[in-house]
Amino acid sequence: MQQTAGASGTATVGRQGFLRALAGRLADMNFAVTVILSTWFVLVIVPIVVLFAFSFFTTVQFRTVYEPTLDTWIGLFSSGRWEVTLRTLRIALTVTVIELLIAFPFALWLAKGCRSGTVQAVCLAMLTIPFFLDMSSRTIVWRAILGQSGLVNTMLLGTGLVDTPVEWLLYSEVAVHFGMVVSLFPPMVMPIYLAINLIDDTLLEASNDLGASPWQTLSRIIIPLSLPGVMAGVVFCLGPALAAWVEPGMLGGGFVNLISNSIESAYSALRYPVVAALSAFVILLLLLLLAAMYLIARRFGDPSSVSVFRG
Repeated sequence: MQQTAGASGTATVGRQGFLRALAGRLADMNFAVTVILSTWFVLVIVPIVVLFAFSFFTTVQFRTVYEPTLDTWIGLFSSGRWEVTLRTLRIALTVTVIELLIAFPFALWLAKGCRSGTVQAVCLAMLTIPFFLDMSSRTIVWRAILGQSGLVNTMLLGTGLVDTPVEWLLYSEVAVHFGMVVSLFPPMVMPIYLAINLIDDTLLEASNDLGASPWQTLSRIIIPLSLPGVMAGVVFCLGPALAAWVEPGMLGGGFVNLISNSIESAYSALRYPVVAALSAFVILLLLLLLAAMYLIARRFGDPSSVSVFRG
């Protein structure tokens, strides 16, 4: 009995010592950062590398042939998907520009112009509400609003502004643009708001005291210091816009085909290398666009630096 109790006590002390040692190691920031980066690499980077590798295989009679070849990529560019790619790129860039033009003034007002804490809290709460709903649930409601017998057309017909229902409100590129702008507004505005909110108010006051005009303050202080938030907002908007499938499917009605539709078709046909190639192509396209945007943003400031912020 005494030997058993002694062994149990030793085991308990050993576990406690292990837990204390583990807590001490986790307290070391370098160790914690290494663990996080390693986990991120395994869970995110490795699957992307596998995705790119899988795009160099082919499918023969619904079976994947694991022999490296460029046939899948050659077929990708020779199958007429350029039109779909250009349409996807055009819509994604248009949506991102519209979002930025709307989100930046709103974020600037919310961070520096809104003097009511209650109004600011309500606006932030309204921006977070969409994250509690599924994308399909947020999008399908617009079909009842924009349809030929929907709320908008009913109001237009009732007021006599039109004689017949407006057909392009639904199942068109206009509807797809509208659906994306509504869905991607919170991811665009939130990082811009956070970046502008971190700008020290004394910088703006000093600019005003030195006689700078509002435009000079905006172009020389606010925009350069908010570039990290703008870059983050563009990433959060452009990436989902390039890979969007809910809005084209529900609001485009099959008349607005994007890369996501080609991916879905290839997946349904069990052509997994084609799915991998299309997905890899979207990633490469996004990286090229972000690199170009980074080079443009450097003309206004350092978009990768946050040392200019003051809490």
